Amino acid sequence: MSDNPASPLLGKAGVEQSSSERPPSQKSRASTISKDSKNSNHSQPSAESTPLLSRDAGHRNYGDAPAHDESPSAAASSLRSLQNGGPSKGKSSRRWPSIIALTVLGLVLIVILCLGYAAPEVIEEYAREAMVFEPTDLSIDSFTSTGVRARIRGDFTLDGSRVQKKPVRDLGRAGTWIARVVESKRSKVKVFLPEYGDLLLGTADVPPIVVDIRDGHTTHLDVLSDLAAGDLDGIRRMANDWLEGRIGDLTVTGVADVPLKSGIFGLGTQSLTETIMFKGTELPAIPKYNITKLNFYEIKVPDGVRGMAADVSLALSNEYPVKFTVPPLGFDILVQGCSPDQPYLRLADATTEEIQVEPKKDVEVQVGGFLKKLPETLLATCPLTRKSPLDALLGEYIRGDETTVYVRGSKSPIGDTPDWVTALIQSVTVPVPFPGKSFDNLIRNFSLADVHFTLPDPFAAPETPEASPRISATVKALVGLPKEMNFPIDISRVRADADVFYHKKKLGRLDLNKWQKANTTRIEAHDDVEAGLAVESVVKKAPLKITNDDVFADVVQDLIFGGKPVVLGVKADVDVETKTALGKFVVREIPAEGKVFVKPISGGELKGFSPQVGSLRVMDTTRSTLSLEAKINITNPTEYSAIVPYVNIKLLSNGTEIGHATARNIAVVPGPNHNILVEAFWDPLTPSGQKGIAQGKELLSQYISGFNTSLTLATHAGTIPHQPHLGKALSSLSIDIPTPKLAPPKNPNRDPDDEDDDDRDPNVPTFIDDATFHLITSTATFTLLSPLPYSTITITYLNATAYYNRTEAVGTILYDVPFEVPPGASTSPRLPVDWDLGGVGYEAVKQALGGSLRLDARADVGVGVGLWRQRVWFVGRGVGARVSL
Repeated sequence: MSDNPASPLLGKAGVEQSSSERPPSQKSRASTISKDSKNSNHSQPSAESTPLLSRDAGHRNYGDAPAHDESPSAAASSLRSLQNGGPSKGKSSRRWPSIIALTVLGLVLIVILCLGYAAPEVIEEYAREAMVFEPTDLSIDSFTSTGVRARIRGDFTLDGSRVQKKPVRDLGRAGTWIARVVESKRSKVKVFLPEYGDLLLGTADVPPIVVDIRDGHTTHLDVLSDLAAGDLDGIRRMANDWLEGRIGDLTVTGVADVPLKSGIFGLGTQSLTETIMFKGTELPAIPKYNITKLNFYEIKVPDGVRGMAADVSLALSNEYPVKFTVPPLGFDILVQGCSPDQPYLRLADATTEEIQVEPKKDVEVQVGGFLKKLPETLLATCPLTRKSPLDALLGEYIRGDETTVYVRGSKSPIGDTPDWVTALIQSVTVPVPFPGKSFDNLIRNFSLADVHFTLPDPFAAPETPEASPRISATVKALVGLPKEMNFPIDISRVRADADVFYHKKKLGRLDLNKWQKANTTRIEAHDDVEAGLAVESVVKKAPLKITNDDVFADVVQDLIFGGKPVVLGVKADVDVETKTALGKFVVREIPAEGKVFVKPISGGELKGFSPQVGSLRVMDTTRSTLSLEAKINITNPTEYSAIVPYVNIKLLSNGTEIGHATARNIAVVPGPNHNILVEAFWDPLTPSGQKGIAQGKELLSQYISGFNTSLTLATHAGTIPHQPHLGKALSSLSIDIPTPKLAPPKNPNRDPDDEDDDDRDPNVPTFIDDATFHLITSTATFTLLSPLPYSTITITYLNATAYYNRTEAVGTILYDVPFEVPPGASTSPRLPVDWDLGGVGYEAVKQALGGSLRLDARADVGVGVGLWRQRVWFVGRGVGARVSL
């Protein structure tokens, strides 16, 4: 007999047994897979060519003795002899081997029948526990009209050591050692989902498969199977439940009627049912992905209309050993409407290129999107939120929050995609989390220039814009353009709500919620600077609502006394109205942060204001009060302007309150400001009593005598009526300014040559222009210059002494008859003079007869205006005096 391996009884079909002694090389494995693939693909039956007891002498069994210890069985040797022929012997020598072989064959048949039919439960239990299948490759060969053609490669092994019960393990090993190989004929496997009413998930057409069932032997399988989708409507329902997280545990049941045989023995058709329970945590999730490229750009469509396109590159994580090619697909990109119960809104169209999926490798996906025009439903304002769906989408994205868009299948861009694929993806909507991008630095260099401050309207209703300080300024900002935005864009209008801070403490809120026109200039990227838009917008009278009075007081005091710029911090949420190829739409709540530099009052002092009284009118009088109205001129040394509807401040002298001043509707601009109307009320008695009267007398006396005097302007809680928070903030503010100088009129009778000889300080107010002494009558007259252009001053009492050379007395005037000093220049009545006849001063006067000399004077004077009366002292220097007989 011959051991020719080509003998039909020794052939193999679709299976290669692996030795437990030495693993096959990669080369031999590839060869085996190729051969197995060929056998499986052509579904060649092996029942007549595969012996029931065939063995490969070159391999060892799992757990058995080495191969060289084995010898062919008697039945095998007899069969080989009968087939290949042998030496001619006697009749008895030929019959005994045949009898032995037939006997053994019969015994094997009996064992198979006993194991396969008498103990099917034992064999089933053994096979279920010992079976190990390790897939090495799963790929989709092609898409068909009803499903896909899948190729499955893997290793099949029965490992008896996995069986728990020893009797089952021993019987199973014995039975499978005898049977060696089992072949299944072509069959269909149906997969059902019991939780969905036994929904037919799909059907698999499985070709004939031959496996080695001996313990520890491995069969390399290469199966090409047609998979057809089942109930598409049910699959859609199940897929949507999975996407929305409504699936808990899921049961999958596979049912198949598989015809089996081993060698020449048919084992009948086995009805197989296998149920697998998947826990909710075991179900596959939507694969993780990473956006590696995102580019938006403008395109022109064939009808000449501009549109927006996007190129997106994704890297999807693939943890499975699958390989297939996805044809180009079409999708609708959807977004959430105003409420979850409303249909999704279609935003754009998208298509994918052909996708190659490799086992356990990240998948590169190229997506192209196109949008011709933003739909009106996307821009419409929602009833409750006052924002559109686009506002909500962009707001989440700009804040860096995760945004969800929804992807639904649509018509494929090419015609060879199977209809069932298109129908399935069109019925499934997948939520796709889209990572937001923080735009904290999108708006850079945010600042305010040409700042104009307006104090609150004192008569405005509370909580109205007019009841808050208002700011007019030019808002400047540089809006950075993300590198993904490669299309023309213009900003037509802006608005914002801004929080204002000082030393990191919130001062208030600047209300810029009214739309303001904006001018934009594109700045191209250069060096390390990204491209951007320089935006300027003029804001008029934006309310600044003060929320912290203490901080506001600090700001005002530092502006006046700090001597250096005050830096205010601004944090804003900016809305911009943009113009693109898609039309106009608003991008809301873009975060912006910047600084506002407010220059201080000149040098930290108010001397630069240089107040000058242009005219003074007495409006009303009482015994101790004067109501005055004056037009003053000031110089604003700052670059800021302000409108003051109403302000009231206290007037103090040396810390004692002597009156108050009120101004209404004042507009202060940088530089000179003329004819500012101010009302003043002289009343030292009411707030300060006799101390006030004394301090008032001292101030007036020093003032008319030409001494340098000052007033303290002090704000208080009522400085700005109806604005208690602002008044409180200003209540601790006090400012010292030089007392405004009154400008008396010129003496029309004065000789210009005499002015050249006048050595008095021209900046000191002069109320006595000159004097004339009459020696014979011992009288004197004075030319008086009244500072009140509309009121008459009454001199009620005079006690004065004239001095020569500052110390030598000339004479004394004591006069208590009231006389009036009208506006302008006037001459007093002749006042009696009591000469100091023996003094040097009087001699100097006589020597100046017919000429003039300069004298000093000291006086105690009673003055009055209307009902008001006041005693003051006066010191005059260098008064020109003519002497006549």
